[in-house]
Amino acid sequence: VSLTSAQLKELPVFLVPCQETLFPYIKDNVKEYLRAHWEEEECQRDVGLLRKQAQEDSSLDGAVLIPLESGSGEEELERVIQAVVDNVHWQMSLDRKTTALKQLQGHMWRAAYATGHVKGEVFEDVVPAIRKWREAGMKVYIYSSGSVEAQKLLFGYSTEGDILELFDGHFDTKIGPKVDSESYRRIAASIGCATNNILFLTDVPQEANAAEEADTHVAVVIRPGNAGLTDDEKSYYSLISSFTELFLPSST
Repeated sequence: VSLTSAQLKELPVFLVPCQETLFPYIKDNVKEYLRAHWEEEECQRDVGLLRKQAQEDSSLDGAVLIPLESGSGEEELERVIQAVVDNVHWQMSLDRKTTALKQLQGHMWRAAYATGHVKGEVFEDVVPAIRKWREAGMKVYIYSSGSVEAQKLLFGYSTEGDILELFDGHFDTKIGPKVDSESYRRIAASIGCATNNILFLTDVPQEANAAEEADTHVAVVIRPGNAGLTDDEKSYYSLISSFTELFLPSST
């Protein structure tokens, strides 16, 4: 893929561990985490946000409400914790990207990274490519449905070590949904760059469509574990399977 007019300014990096390691870790460990941290203020804030989100979702099929505690003992506490677990599993089964869910996930990943239970696995072509782009004067940003905190944990505790220095900034869905073209305009304004001077990499066609609507250059990344594309999508989008396939101009 050769972009003769686009200066690299914004680059979401999509990694297999988010699907193959990080999300299963949440499903498998959320109950244990809640039991261990329940009395902590941060955990209670997380549960409060999930409870509020559950109320907003109450009309949705399969939604799980989270009751308030009355302080009547361990049995009740277990029921509340189980309700939180069921709510988290329900949201994840629908690939929900609510702020409440992402906040809890981020705090769980922080604990897992700190104890060495989880590391962010980086494809071998990623770091050398980004270093080359930065040496050419380009800027690299992350835009992910995962929280900014979760992004920094992944890249701070990666299999390549702490590589946070490679990125000029981070965006999550607080800037807006990734399937909304206005989100890309907001990012461009935030970093002081015209949308047509941005290259957005994604593995999700709906995100690619939204970015294109904002006049942003797009390439769709084919990686192991990513969802498949239709024949029409394969013929329409610029496709890459490695960052080495991008031929980008030097910054001027």
